[in-house]
Amino acid sequence: MHCPYCAHGETRVVDTRLREAGKAVRRRRSCECCGRRFSTVERPDIRLPMVIKKDGSRQSFDTDKLRRGMARALEKRPVSAEALEQAVQRIAQHACETGDGEIAVDALGALVMDELREMDGVAYVRFASVYRDFKDVDAFLAAVKSAID
Repeated sequence: MHCPYCAHGETRVVDTRLREAGKAVRRRRSCECCGRRFSTVERPDIRLPMVIKKDGSRQSFDTDKLRRGMARALEKRPVSAEALEQAVQRIAQHACETGDGEIAVDALGALVMDELREMDGVAYVRFASVYRDFKDVDAFLAAVKSAID
């Protein structure tokens, strides 16, 4: 690590602490040349997959967009923000584990629906009604029945 003040290449770590619930490491460093101190933060560099949309275009995986969509389905439902965050992390982890760096939007939607079905049946039906774009009442009723089962 180069010193940000004098650009010397030799620094030593004075103190190390976990940040962001263990997802990052903060290091306090001291320059061997000028003696000034500075901090660095280290985070894992995780490559999220590209999402293949229905029209064939590709878009970066966006956990914020995923969180907003699930939160909209869970609006006014008795599900904690922590439970939502854990579900988003499980979906993102599963999407990363696909291995090829891409995931189809249909597969991603299925992951979301599985999580919502476990969390809250009403949220599942809300999300399914938009995601599946039901054309008739019978298809909608089938989704409601699957949420109950």
